[in-house]
Amino acid sequence: MVPAQTGQAAPTQVGNVGLNIGIFAAFVLVTLYFVYRASRTNRSASDYYAAGRSFTGPQNGVAIAGDYLSAASFLGIAGAIALNGYDGFLYSIGFLVAWLVALLLVAELLRNTGKFTMGDVLAFRMRQRPVRAAAATSTLVVSFFYLLAQMAGAGGLIALLLQIPNTNRVGQSVVIAVVGVLMIVYVLVGGMKGTTYVQIIKAALLIVGAAVMTAWVLGIVGFNLSELLGRAVENSPERGEALLNPGLQYTNPVDFISLGLALVLGTAGLPHILMRFYTVPTAKDARRSVVWAIWLIGVFYLFTLVLGYGAAALVGPANIAAAPGGANSAAPLLAFQLGGEVLLGIISAVAFATILAVVAGLTITASASFAHDVYANVIKNGEASPDSEVRVARLTALVVGAVAIVGGILVNGINIAFLVALAFAVAASANLPTILYSLFWKRFNTMGALFSIYGGLASCVLLIVFSPVVSGPKSVILPGGGFDFFPLENPGIVSIPLSFLLGIIGTFVGGSRNFDHAKFAEMEVRSLTGAGSEKAVRH
Repeated sequence: MVPAQTGQAAPTQVGNVGLNIGIFAAFVLVTLYFVYRASRTNRSASDYYAAGRSFTGPQNGVAIAGDYLSAASFLGIAGAIALNGYDGFLYSIGFLVAWLVALLLVAELLRNTGKFTMGDVLAFRMRQRPVRAAAATSTLVVSFFYLLAQMAGAGGLIALLLQIPNTNRVGQSVVIAVVGVLMIVYVLVGGMKGTTYVQIIKAALLIVGAAVMTAWVLGIVGFNLSELLGRAVENSPERGEALLNPGLQYTNPVDFISLGLALVLGTAGLPHILMRFYTVPTAKDARRSVVWAIWLIGVFYLFTLVLGYGAAALVGPANIAAAPGGANSAAPLLAFQLGGEVLLGIISAVAFATILAVVAGLTITASASFAHDVYANVIKNGEASPDSEVRVARLTALVVGAVAIVGGILVNGINIAFLVALAFAVAASANLPTILYSLFWKRFNTMGALFSIYGGLASCVLLIVFSPVVSGPKSVILPGGGFDFFPLENPGIVSIPLSFLLGIIGTFVGGSRNFDHAKFAEMEVRSLTGAGSEKAVRH
């Protein structure tokens, strides 16, 4: 089946199912081989959680890009721009700026003061058991929201390739379950080392694939961006010039600001991104990985503008919205329009690689946080053996995978860039204030950390539950449920400032008895200079 270069891609019958399955199977077998090879060197908790700190700066930089450039970055943003134009491109801008905020404020400081998880940093100068429990709770909730987006992307992508229509909810649910099982296998077998290799492979494939498609689209319009935008407007009769202006999706300016705030501040609180900085041996390697990641991530987000408007110009918003997976199918449909079945299969395999790599990273982060912070340091009071800790992490990965499958089935059909924005709001509300206060505020104490984490987490999740996302008229979870009392789709503008405020209130409620001056001084020196961190991570 060869598409016409100037026509419309058929929304429900694209590609060859056998070819798609073959390309997918080849990718899975290759990556499983690398995961298996990596598993043979997993001999300690450090190997399982932090890949034995054996990766170089450039390797970790590519892996960070692989972890950060999720299905939302490729499938979700392309679809959001194709359907909503300017408002969709806000996700690209927000994700890129958010990465810079994370690097400037917290990345290296956390790496210097921690060992495996965010809980290590918070417990450095506070009471271990309560703050580790809070950090693990927050990590699990943030990872769950992020996993929802990836699983929804997997369902939409494979439903398109296997030609499972939107009306066949059972078929799409089976697809999501299969992706969840694969994710669990990657984590159980390979640990962080195997996951990192998958992320490096995936980042290279994703950036090269996006570059090829971007060059192809620009070549069709004579490398004239204005011509591409004009064709996108012409091929979007219902949207027209509105595709180039703000307000097509977010008619409420407050909702627009709330989304931007969540995007910009969310990355600095994402545990699975921050955990990547523990996989390098020195602070110098952490800085080198940052440089590599900045270039790769920045270039990719420039590609998304061309891919999104290219999909609008060559495929059409109507066909994208009608396809299995809806907005999330824009990039695969564009690939089919450009290069037929082969390019569709390759780009879809790359997107599938994106999903697998990110969900594996999320799962190992969530399982490591529970095993290291809750089991080893709360339940066992720091006396758990490394083997038992890794065993609990693997059992936790099974539970996280099962919950992610169920959640992915519930949210199947929602744009995944939008779902990731909710995860960013939760991360910015629950984690970011506590991290910043811990690193920079001398008086911050245990009570302040608990107020900030639990207060920010509860307020954000409750506002999401009572927002139009869950029960509004356009919701796919409980459409018309009638309890959408909170008017905004993203709660960041309320829950993030509230969490900062609660951290201040909790600190003054806790008083000076919960503050260790010597520990703060040690943490400040270590975070800024790295002195002592290399010795600490080896134990």
